[in-house]
Amino acid sequence: MPLRRIAVLGLTILMLTLTLGGSRGSSGPPAPAVAAPVAAVPVVAEHREPTVQPSVPSPVASPSVSSPVVVTGDGPAGTVRKTGSDAVALTFDDGPWDDTPAVLDLLAQYHVKATFCMVGRQVAARAEMVRRMVAEGHTLCNHSWSHDEMLRTRTPDQIRSDMQRTNDAIRAVAPGAVIGYFRAPGGNWSPGIVSIAAGLGMTSISWTVDPRDWSGPGVQSVVNTVLTKTRPGGVVLLHDGAGPQTVAALRTILPDLAGRFTLIALPAPTSVAQIPPRRMSRADE
Repeated sequence: MPLRRIAVLGLTILMLTLTLGGSRGSSGPPAPAVAAPVAAVPVVAEHREPTVQPSVPSPVASPSVSSPVVVTGDGPAGTVRKTGSDAVALTFDDGPWDDTPAVLDLLAQYHVKATFCMVGRQVAARAEMVRRMVAEGHTLCNHSWSHDEMLRTRTPDQIRSDMQRTNDAIRAVAPGAVIGYFRAPGGNWSPGIVSIAAGLGMTSISWTVDPRDWSGPGVQSVVNTVLTKTRPGGVVLLHDGAGPQTVAALRTILPDLAGRFTLIALPAPTSVAQIPPRRMSRADE
């Protein structure tokens, strides 16, 4: 074979060998067969509802042990006007007012707790008086926003709004204050007012003794009426918003009544259920 043909044949064999070896790689395994395409599986993230911290207690929460217990009594329109025991309750309406601190001073002097029925629009300007009532253990009572003696003629929504506005004003200056009672201005009751107050957790309270101190009858008249008409279990109506005559009368009333009766604030709402309705007799009039 001619030398030139041998050289060409050798070169051809060498190139063929290199080409076949390079397609496999020098050390790796044979390339796998190409599989048929597989449909992609979507990635689904786990869905969670956002956690929101409620700004108010859940409406389905279990009732607190201090939830008000509202009762009705044998007074006008189902109001309560007896303490349910031999104890006597002193109540003060139309404050807080300029004479309220003097009333609180006298109550403290004789170690007497009382119930204060407050007019809502007067609360903010006398916030310290309200906080003092709470700190000294007196009971708080809603006496409407503006002493509207025609409140019972308003619509249910208007009545409820008036009561709620008053409660809000009291709690704005005394956070967490318990307001378990309502007294209608002028004693102008209606079943609707009593029902709406109950819906707001308040028992409606009337009275058995009224010296009409708001009308300025004179100190001795106030003293005589309270001392002669107060009976065991009675609720006495006075006014810390009536003027100095009431303060002067209390200087005689408090030591006298304290010597004859146990004087109390109306019970806290958790124990209001202890006040049973009671039929009135002629002796109670």
